[in-house]
Amino acid sequence: MSHFLNTHANRVDAKGRVSIPAPFRTALRTLCPESEAPLVLRTSHAHACIEGWPTRYFQQLGTPLQQMDVFGADQEDMAVSIYADALYVDADKEGRVLLPDALMQHAGLTDTVLFMGLGRIFQIWEPQAGQRFMAEARERARTRRLTLPGAPQGVAT
Repeated sequence: MSHFLNTHANRVDAKGRVSIPAPFRTALRTLCPESEAPLVLRTSHAHACIEGWPTRYFQQLGTPLQQMDVFGADQEDMAVSIYADALYVDADKEGRVLLPDALMQHAGLTDTVLFMGLGRIFQIWEPQAGQRFMAEARERARTRRLTLPGAPQGVAT
């Protein structure tokens, strides 16, 4: 398994730790088998949620960023958005990670979170906000009749 699939709700303990869903841990082990910290957590610059990136995918973000003007405001804005709140994490023996206060505040998280699989990354949402976002995203995709580029004809995307 090399994709983050499905949606899972988990509780945050009193110390700010949350268990990464078992299927997500399996995907991380597949994607980053030799990494000491296979996961990067960062605030989303587009939504009030936390993003979970396998280390190998997160590191790939540096390539397009390096193609931007190093002294340009757009490059600086993107660099801050990508890196300033990001941190490498590794789950403990029980599969838990510590969610830093700054990330929890950004996403409005309290005692329950919603893990949302998005294929190569996942997001961590406040449950009601995550459910709203999923419903809105599905409606936008349906209304705009979005399809995947290169998808075989007749395949619902």
